[in-house]
Amino acid sequence: MQRDTTTKMACCGSCMCCRCCCRDGETRTPEELAILGEIREEEDEILPRKDYESLDYDRCTNEPYVEVVEATDNKYEVVRWVMVFGIGVTVGLVGLFVDFFVSLFTTIKFSVVGASVEKCSDKGCLPLSLLEFLAFNMFFIFIASVLVLIEPVAGGSGIPEIKSYLNGVKIPGIVRLRAFLCKATGVIFSVAGGLFVGKEGPMIHSGAIVGAGLPQFQSITFKKIKFNFPHFRSDRDKRDFVSAGAAAGVAAAFGAPIGGTLFSLEEGSSFWNQGLTWKVLFCSMSATFTLNFFRSGIIFNNWGSFQQPGLLNFGEFKCPEGDKSCHLWTAVDLAFFVLMGVVGGLLGALFNCMNKCLAKYRMRHIHPKAKFIRVLEGLLVSMVTTVVIFAASMLLGECRTSTGSAAFCIFSQVSGEDINSTIRQFFCSNKTYNDMATLFFNPQEAAIRQLLHQDGTFSPLTLLLFFVFYFLLACWTYGVSIPSGLFVPSLLCGAAFGRLVANILKVYMVLGLHIYSGTFALIGAAAFLGGVVRMTISLTVILIESTNEISYGLPIMITLMVAKWTGDFFNKGIYDIHIDLKGVPLLEWETEVEMDKLTASDIMEPNLTYVYPHTRVQSLVSILRTTVYHAFPVVTENRQNEKDFMKGNILVSNNIRFKKSSVMSRAVEQRRRCQSMKSYPSSELRNVCDDQTAVVEPAEEGEDMLQQMLERRHTPYPNLYPDQSPSEEWTMEERFRPLTFHGLILRSQLVNLLIRGVCYSENQSSATQPRLSYAEMTEDYPRYPDIHEVDLTLLNPRMIVDVTPYMNPCPYIVSPNTRISQVFNLFRTMGLRHLPVVNAVGEIVGIITRHNLTHEFLVAKLRQHYMTF
Repeated sequence: MQRDTTTKMACCGSCMCCRCCCRDGETRTPEELAILGEIREEEDEILPRKDYESLDYDRCTNEPYVEVVEATDNKYEVVRWVMVFGIGVTVGLVGLFVDFFVSLFTTIKFSVVGASVEKCSDKGCLPLSLLEFLAFNMFFIFIASVLVLIEPVAGGSGIPEIKSYLNGVKIPGIVRLRAFLCKATGVIFSVAGGLFVGKEGPMIHSGAIVGAGLPQFQSITFKKIKFNFPHFRSDRDKRDFVSAGAAAGVAAAFGAPIGGTLFSLEEGSSFWNQGLTWKVLFCSMSATFTLNFFRSGIIFNNWGSFQQPGLLNFGEFKCPEGDKSCHLWTAVDLAFFVLMGVVGGLLGALFNCMNKCLAKYRMRHIHPKAKFIRVLEGLLVSMVTTVVIFAASMLLGECRTSTGSAAFCIFSQVSGEDINSTIRQFFCSNKTYNDMATLFFNPQEAAIRQLLHQDGTFSPLTLLLFFVFYFLLACWTYGVSIPSGLFVPSLLCGAAFGRLVANILKVYMVLGLHIYSGTFALIGAAAFLGGVVRMTISLTVILIESTNEISYGLPIMITLMVAKWTGDFFNKGIYDIHIDLKGVPLLEWETEVEMDKLTASDIMEPNLTYVYPHTRVQSLVSILRTTVYHAFPVVTENRQNEKDFMKGNILVSNNIRFKKSSVMSRAVEQRRRCQSMKSYPSSELRNVCDDQTAVVEPAEEGEDMLQQMLERRHTPYPNLYPDQSPSEEWTMEERFRPLTFHGLILRSQLVNLLIRGVCYSENQSSATQPRLSYAEMTEDYPRYPDIHEVDLTLLNPRMIVDVTPYMNPCPYIVSPNTRISQVFNLFRTMGLRHLPVVNAVGEIVGIITRHNLTHEFLVAKLRQHYMTF
C-alpha cells in the first residue's frame, strides 16, 4: 500500500515567459506540504486523517481455493441464499427493536412534559416543565454519546463509511459486532433525546453490519462464538453480503424493497453483477415483510395483515371525498416543481457547505482533545435544541382553528392513529391548537404526516420559523458524536419548505388553480433531500414506495434531477463531503478525459519488494518485518548464465525449474517463433528469444549495459537474491536484471505459511512441503496475525518455502502503455487491490494500488507530465 503523494508545483514567472523552478521528481506528501506552509487554498487544507488500506475483492484462485470450490459445487449457492434470507429477517427484527423503544421513550417523554405544560399553563411554573424536558433529552443524549465513545465508528449515519467499504476501502471496525450494538442502541437514545436526527440512516449501517457478520458464524468481540464454517471467508463474499444488508436497512426504514436495492446499486456498491441483484432484492423483501408482519400484529393486533410496511410511511394521499375539482397535481404544477427543485438544490448546497465548515472545525479543535469534550458537545447541542423547541412552541406558536374533519386526510390504516390525535393545544382554547407545538412536540414521523396531510392549518410565519430552526439545528447536529441519520430531518425540513410554498401560492395565485398542499410538501421534501444527498434513481423509487402513489413518479423524478444538477454546481453531496474530509481514497465512477494523457507507467510504483517461488524462511521474515506492503510479486530472474547458478544451488535451481515449467512450455514452437523474432529491432524480443533457447550466447564485448537498460524504457526492480543483500559492488546487469512475473501473494498468506510451518529443507523436494487447505488459509479471517506476533525461535531460517500453490497465479495485469481510463475502469470495476504492470515479454515493471488512482495523485502526476513537456 502506497501513500498518496503530491508534487510540489512552485513555478516562477517573468514578463516574457514562465519558467519552472522546482526540482524534477521532487514530491511532498500532503502532510509535509502543510508543515512547510505551502498550502494556500482552503480546499487543500490537510485535516487530521488516517492511512486507509484497501480490501481485496479480487478472487485468489490458488490451489486451496480451487479444491474447496470443486468440493462444495452447488451447495455453496444454496447456503448463500439461506444467508441472504437470514440477513433480511434479522435486519427486520433490528428495525422492530429500534422502533419499539424509540416509540416507548418518546411517548413517555412527551406525556410527562405535555402534562406538565398543561398543568403549568395556569400555575405559571413553565420553567419546571422546561427543566423536565431538559432532563429527559440530555439524559438520553448522554447515553448515546457514551456509546459512541466506546465505539467511535458508531457515530453519524454510517452511510459514508459503508459507501467507502463497498468501494473497496477498509474502515477499521466499521462492520464489527461492537459497532452494531452501540449503533442500534445509541440511535434509540439519539432520536428519543429530541435531537433533529433520524433512525432511518443508521438502519443502513446496522443492516450492513448484520450482512457482514451473520454469514461468518464467528465474532471477534465474543471469541467463543465460532463455528467450523469455512465459506464466505473473503472480502469479496463479505462485500456482497454487506450490499444486501445495506439494501435491507433501507427497505426496513422506508418499506421500500425496490428502493433499497437501487440504493445499494446507486449509492453504495461500486461492483455489481446480475446474480447479486436478485439476492439483494430478496434480502430487501425479507426485511420489509418481516418488519411489516410484526409491526402490524403489535399495533393492530391483527397478525398477518401487513399494514405497516416500514418505519417511515408518508400515509395515503387523496383528495377530500366529494371534491371533484381536486387533483393531486396538474401539468401546470410541474413548472413550480422545477423551481422548487432549483431552490432545494441551492438550500442543499448551503446546508452541505455549512456542515462542511462545522466538520472541519470539529476535526481541528474538538476531536484532538479529550474524548469527554465530544460528550459535552452533544449535551450542548441537546440543551440548545431543547430550549429552542420549548421556547418556539410556547412563544411563537399561533392558535389555529380546525377546519373540520373534511380537511383532514385520515390515515389510520397506516399508523393506527388519526392526525387529530397528534395536535397540541398548548395555551390555546379547546377548539384551537398550537401549530408550532404540533410540529415540535411530536415524533418527527408524526410531524411529517402533519405537513403532508393537514390542510390549511399552519401559518406561513410558523412554517418559515420552523424551517429556519430545523435547517440550522439539523446542520449543527449532523456530525456530533452520536448515532444520527439525515433522511428524516431533511424530509421534515423540505416538507415545511414545500408547505410554505403551497400557502404562498394559495394566497397570491391569480390563475385560480387548485393547490393540493400535501403534494407541494412532498415535492419540497424531495427537493431538499435531493439537494443534500444528491441521489436520483433510488430516492425516486423510495419516495414512490413510501407514498404508495405511482402518479407522483414524474414530479418526484424531475424535482430530484433539478435539485441534483443545481447542487452539483456548487459542491458535492453530504456523504461525499464527509468521505473527502476523512481522506478516504474513494474511487469515483470514472476519471476525467484529460487524464488519458497519462499511462500506467506514469503512475505505477516501480520500487517494490518481491519474492521468489522458492524462498528461504530467513528472507521472508526479513521482507515482512522491514516492509509495509500487503502484496508481493512472485518472480524469477531472466538470466543468461542459468547453468552456472544451477550447479550446487538447490534454491536457485528450483526457481529456474519453476520458471521453465510455467513459462517455457511448448519449447519447440517457441524456438521456431524466436527465429523470426530475431529480426525485430526491439531488444526486449531479442532478449526473450535468447532466454528461451537452449544455447546461451555470451554478451558482445564492449556492450554498453546502461544504454541497454535505458532502451527497456521501464526500469525493473532492483534485484535481491533470497540470501543476499544489495551491494555497491554489483554490476549494472545485477542491479537492473529483469524479472519474469508469475503471480501475487499477500502478506497475510506469507505470515500464515510461516506460522503453520509450511516449508521444506534443502535436501528434500518441494513435494514434501505440508499442504494447507482453504479452511486453514482463511481460519483467521479477517484478523490475520502479524509478522511481529510470530515466534522466530520456532522457525528454521535455512528452510525453504514454496509459495506457488498459495499465490494468485492469474491476477489482472496491464501494459505500461495502458491509458489511465482503462487502468481506472479495470481497477474499480473488478474491485482490485493491486494491479501489476507487466511489459510485452512478461517482465514486471511496477505495480498500481488504490492510492495511485486517487484524484489528487492523478492531478499531481498530470502536472508533472505538463512540466516534462
